[in-house]
Amino acid sequence: MIDRTRLLSIGFVIALVGCEANTYSDLEEFVNNSGEGLYGTVEPLPEIKTIAYFTYAAFELPSPFSPRKNNQVKENQGSIQPDFKRRKEVLESFPLENLAMVGTLQRGRQIYALIKAPDSSLHRVKIGNYLGQNFGLITGISEAEIKLREIIQDSASDWTEHPSTLMLQAQEQR
Repeated sequence: MIDRTRLLSIGFVIALVGCEANTYSDLEEFVNNSGEGLYGTVEPLPEIKTIAYFTYAAFELPSPFSPRKNNQVKENQGSIQPDFKRRKEVLESFPLENLAMVGTLQRGRQIYALIKAPDSSLHRVKIGNYLGQNFGLITGISEAEIKLREIIQDSASDWTEHPSTLMLQAQEQR
């Protein structure tokens, strides 16, 4: 064990002898001389130009991002609005395209139309009843068709009247 200790101490002494005091004089000289003549000048900032203020005066003009209203709207159409307080009828729960007129009945002077719903039920309607999901009021019934006046809301949230008809379906289409 003594031999090991001696070998380790001799190795340690040799390692210390190998480390002599290093001087970094050449490195210090390089750092001091490398920056000579490299000092630049900074140009002054450009002068800030004043900008004339802009006053926006187009508040009264219509927005280009909202839909335009049709200028040809009738005067009385501004007051058109469906009656939301009345009780809905059964056939107002189906789209008008899914309803089919399959015939007519007449009792005295009163004429009725027979409407087949998508659930295959048959309904009797008369003038003044409603059909379809667009508040379609029945305004006329003949043997060949039903005339309706639907109230539809457009993209500008205005209500407009739209005439529609429901034609009698041929036998093979039933």
